[in-house]
Amino acid sequence: MEFGSIIISETAASSENPQDVINSNISVINLMREEKIDDDFIHEDALMSYYLDYYYSNCVEGNFAQFIHNSRWNTELNELIEEGLALIGAKNHLELFKQQCKKVQLMSSVKREKFFKSKLEGVNPIRDILNNDTFFELEENLAQLNADFLKNHPDTQILSVDAMFELLEDYLGREIKRV
Repeated sequence: MEFGSIIISETAASSENPQDVINSNISVINLMREEKIDDDFIHEDALMSYYLDYYYSNCVEGNFAQFIHNSRWNTELNELIEEGLALIGAKNHLELFKQQCKKVQLMSSVKREKFFKSKLEGVNPIRDILNNDTFFELEENLAQLNADFLKNHPDTQILSVDAMFELLEDYLGREIKRV
């Protein structure tokens, strides 16, 4: 049975920083995984947001090449990100993502494997081909769109931290050790 809620803390929901909302969702998903809840049982839109942030964080830290390098060109992940960008209304980011993915798809599997085995720092011509600073120039604020999607989702529950634990404990049928 899928856990039917996206859970955001009250503190995160009232924050001015959209990343706080996203991080709250990520914390809940990480807690669920620590409690051995399989991804198939986690709300699909909560996971989609989680992976959009993975994409966003990698691009911000090291451009598109870092995302490809760290994700190892995972087709399922790429499909989730593409669907997620469309779902949250990030049209320009979606267009750029598709363009960037084309570059990787056109690359030979030998070249991709060479890239995966390389270091991202220093001289790396494959990295340089994959990177595209357009990501940083887009008017769309991906973090804001993601956070707004989470906050306005019909399945989102905004709860105190104690209430978050209680809800998850009810779902699990057991107490969660709080650190």
